[in-house]
Amino acid sequence: MPEFNIPTSPKHKFRLHPLCSALLVALVLPVYAQNSDNTKGDPERGIELITVTATRQVENLQDVPIAITALSANELEKLQIQDLGDLESKVPNLNLHVGDASNAVVYIRGVGQIDSISFNDPGVGVYLDDIYMGRVQGAFLDVVDPQQIEVLRGPQGTLYGRNTIGGAIKFTSAKPTEDTEAYLGLNLGNYKQLGLKGSISGSLIGDRLMGRFSMASKKRHGYSNNLADGSDDNDKDTLAWRGSLKYQPTDAISAYLVVDGSDSSPNHSRTPHRETPIYSLAAGGFLPAGDDPFEVDVTYNDLEKLKTKGAALTLEYSLGNTTFKSISAYREMDYRTHLDLDGTTDETFGIYNFEDQDQFSQELQWLYRTDSLSLVSGLYYFKENDLTLGGAIATDFFVPLGDGVYLPFPIINAGKRNQTNTSSAIYSNINVDITERLSLTLGARYTTEKKSVSNEGEEFFGTGITTAEQMEKSFGTGVGYGQTGYEAEQDWNSFSPKVVLDFKASKKTLVYGSASRGFKSGGFNGRLTSQAQPFDPETMWSYELGSKSLLNEDNIRLNMAAFYNNYKNFQLSRFSIDPDSGAFLSLFDNAGKASIYGIEMEFSSMLTDDLTLNINAGYLGGGYDNLMGDFGEEVSDKRELVNAPKWNGRLALEYWFDIGAKGSLWGSLSSSYRSKTYLTVSSSEVLAQDAYSLLDLSIRYRSTDERWQVMLYAKNLTDKHYRQHGFDLSASPGVQLGYYGAPRTFGIDIKYGF
Repeated sequence: MPEFNIPTSPKHKFRLHPLCSALLVALVLPVYAQNSDNTKGDPERGIELITVTATRQVENLQDVPIAITALSANELEKLQIQDLGDLESKVPNLNLHVGDASNAVVYIRGVGQIDSISFNDPGVGVYLDDIYMGRVQGAFLDVVDPQQIEVLRGPQGTLYGRNTIGGAIKFTSAKPTEDTEAYLGLNLGNYKQLGLKGSISGSLIGDRLMGRFSMASKKRHGYSNNLADGSDDNDKDTLAWRGSLKYQPTDAISAYLVVDGSDSSPNHSRTPHRETPIYSLAAGGFLPAGDDPFEVDVTYNDLEKLKTKGAALTLEYSLGNTTFKSISAYREMDYRTHLDLDGTTDETFGIYNFEDQDQFSQELQWLYRTDSLSLVSGLYYFKENDLTLGGAIATDFFVPLGDGVYLPFPIINAGKRNQTNTSSAIYSNINVDITERLSLTLGARYTTEKKSVSNEGEEFFGTGITTAEQMEKSFGTGVGYGQTGYEAEQDWNSFSPKVVLDFKASKKTLVYGSASRGFKSGGFNGRLTSQAQPFDPETMWSYELGSKSLLNEDNIRLNMAAFYNNYKNFQLSRFSIDPDSGAFLSLFDNAGKASIYGIEMEFSSMLTDDLTLNINAGYLGGGYDNLMGDFGEEVSDKRELVNAPKWNGRLALEYWFDIGAKGSLWGSLSSSYRSKTYLTVSSSEVLAQDAYSLLDLSIRYRSTDERWQVMLYAKNLTDKHYRQHGFDLSASPGVQLGYYGAPRTFGIDIKYGF
């Protein structure tokens, strides 16, 4: 097996896997499939043509020189994409799951952010109807009445700006229609799952004013059993709604208003499984780790509430080749949780977090387009206010003194952080046809970020206060003691250029190369209340080669990309212990730099009139070039990238059964694969998830008039147990915790349209 050195990163060697060799050959040499007699009388059976808005203009997916996965409403429904986490296996080099605190943990090509605390920004931007979601809480969206979802891989610094260093996920909701249409849906599944959804759309005043309203509710019991009281854990109870109005008095003027809200109020928060023994003061010895990852034994999991609401108004005015656009938006988020992070019925390490956030954004765009030139320029402003109260309820906390001696060190404390973030930017992106087949794109964005923070801390042990809610009421009234605090402010500037050269090798084949820069905002370590510890922005240069092809009379789609990322000043959250006092330390700083490279493929082919094959595959290589660990130790050769499996992919077969006048029947069988994945910054082998595969099955019936639709589905058919998330608290209080993906789930989805 040949071995290649990456010149800019001599530490890391790239061992070429046979599949990787095949992908490289396909990228360099155009693939020409033999013609077939495939026909597509039913348009749903063909390779779907999708338009995307990745460049802030409507374009065919195959004409955009960016690595994008786009899924239409029809595909999202067929694939049973119920929340953003279900996208993970459908997109190469994407890791996406819910974290420890209802937060969206999103990594694209090994770049993202694992921490859920509000002082830190995401590494992949999540957008709802073109509005950036400032906090990871509230960004793990349920898929309700969608138009489509786009996943943009690689830094999107020019057109999307802040905190899209790894990429962007764009959720676009279904828009109002002139014709009246509506549907109702019912979902029933195991774990007593009950889901209801519905939507209605149509004209309110002729063809000038149209409206749409949708709502979805979902409840289920938890996947885990709590041995402490016999209840379940990690249940679900959500209600989401969205209303929209589109007003178009003339062909040149339009206004689009979207208002949405959601309420998630399950009975319990999500408790991790204790993967290692932990010392118990009450028992006077170690409590063993459990064998069943869906059994927990805890008491501090009694609160989990997340509410969001927002409004966005888009105004457009078109004049010839020019369009002026204004996007104004306001959003609020309210989050409250109790988390049991010791995995026992002791009060060793209970964590609470109460957060109120609001944001306002305003974007002004100028779009200009001719047959040979397109231009997108704009101004962007974003302001966010976040007030967080968090701390620990840990009366059974302890400090290990060595030789089996543990000193009781009870903790009841609170930290209050008030933070304001502002971001201002000016950007421009121009694409010009140099020849009929060769085009050049030049983009640039200049951003100014500013963060102001006021952080305070108080101790409450021994004051008679025993709950987080009591601390919330008493904070700052003089009841607590040991007050600490600071105020700090800092700003950063960033320049994010991009250059792309794309070439039409044939009418249906596009080849491109690009270089782009992205950044992620700096800030202050919000877990510290005694001093301001600033951290700098992350930056990354990404270089990409790609191709997009429609072959064999549009019966084959093959999209590929190879990339190399030079990643600097990346921000890492880690937990340690003070060697002098034995105190628990929560650290957040710029830890070093990394080199990440990889290859991606997305392939769809109609093998026959009735059978379609879909394959996606991703490879990630590289690692840390420099990494500073505890006490200034250089540990790059001892650590692996977080949420960056070397291999990932999915293979699916779809088959259409001919049942004549009774309607249509469709079935899908898919298998997804993910190689060994490190889930923590410490590269804990205990928490690392070994390679695994998941098997999914779906069967859908649709009536001849397409009003009735019934789908039977099963996910994780083999009931594989696999970790998605982890906490390495081995330094203190001496335990490692794992969060597991969903076990085997199955159900029936019934939909009626009218």
